[in-house]
Amino acid sequence: MNKVDILIIGGGSAGLAAAVSAYDAGLRDILILEKDRFLGGILNQCIHPGFGLTEFREQLTGPEYAERFINEVERRHIRYELDTMVMAMTPDKEVTYSNAQQGLVTVKATTVILATGCYERNAGSIALPGDRPSGVITAGLAQRYLNIDGYLVGKSVFILGSGDIGLIMARRMTLEGAKVLGVAEIMPYSNGLNRNIVQCLVDYDIPLYLSHTVTRIIGKRKLEKIIISQVDEKFAPIPGTEREFEVDTLLLSIGLIPSNELLDKLGVPTDKTKGAIVDQNLQTNIPGVFSCGNVLHVHDLVDFVSAEGKIAGKMAAKFVTNPIKTLENQIKVLPQEGISYVVPQRVDPNRIYGPIEFKFRVNKPRNNVFFVISQGETILKRAFHQVAIPSEMINVVLPATTVIDPNMPIIVTVKERQ
Repeated sequence: MNKVDILIIGGGSAGLAAAVSAYDAGLRDILILEKDRFLGGILNQCIHPGFGLTEFREQLTGPEYAERFINEVERRHIRYELDTMVMAMTPDKEVTYSNAQQGLVTVKATTVILATGCYERNAGSIALPGDRPSGVITAGLAQRYLNIDGYLVGKSVFILGSGDIGLIMARRMTLEGAKVLGVAEIMPYSNGLNRNIVQCLVDYDIPLYLSHTVTRIIGKRKLEKIIISQVDEKFAPIPGTEREFEVDTLLLSIGLIPSNELLDKLGVPTDKTKGAIVDQNLQTNIPGVFSCGNVLHVHDLVDFVSAEGKIAGKMAAKFVTNPIKTLENQIKVLPQEGISYVVPQRVDPNRIYGPIEFKFRVNKPRNNVFFVISQGETILKRAFHQVAIPSEMINVVLPATTVIDPNMPIIVTVKERQ
């Protein structure tokens, strides 16, 4: 059986950063498995600027950002396989994959880094009412058709959901000559970054219908019309608020779900985000199996994905040189009311190698709040934010010198400024 020190599943922004980081930490026996024809993942179809402001201190397009990391992988001669599908993984880190060149291969890894990204929720996942014609597709798929394959999916477009991909596609479709009639968002606030609301909707006079959703799809073979309605505080459509739009395309930007099928089959615990439960080193409950990037929790900036990949690569390299068999006496991290989730969900007090970064989101927009990390009556860290919205991840870092009680849970709370 083939063996490898570090096996990275996914060659997107998280996987590439993890590979470079592991190499720079001293490891050389690294293998990346990527299902697509190219390294770079979703970045290859994101041709708009806005990437790299944190990682490279300059504004790049998605392909340019990916190229920076691909070049680093190539320069280090890190091995990778493209057009490769991972079929299975066992708890002892035996991974079976397949491609046209090698056939079916099983490799025994000392560590595995999951960097498989996420996938889009589709019409079936929200039970859109009405007919099932062609012309109803996810925004990310439309982006791939347009930016990679060169196909404009429609000329008269409406978008359901104000996620960032949908907002970016509103601008992209407009620039290609399509008419975007509007964006409906079921929440009373946008789920995209504020800069995308301004640059993709406001700048192009595309209306945003907050507290609205699609209540009817009309069309037998091809999409002909949609009806949207305002919703109440329980998200139920309000009679008499219907609006009708003649469209040939409905793009869905209704959320992303981590692609965790491999860990699900192993029974690895997951959080409400559908990502794995990990410690501060991004290690799951299986020693030597790490998770990072959008497969762990959906990020709003690719720069944060790469930063997380770097941590996973560094910690995986440390595991190779100093493996452990069990994970014991870990401290639970508990989000309180107002916090939708927090990563990591536990802290290993025996393996704190540096600052601990807590990442989380609020469950509704808030102004002038403190985020407090505490144990009992002891405040470990308090951070003030003038504005906090669900679409933007909050990062609070505990210094490595912080004294943590191994016998008490860590609590993450949000408090109004008095």
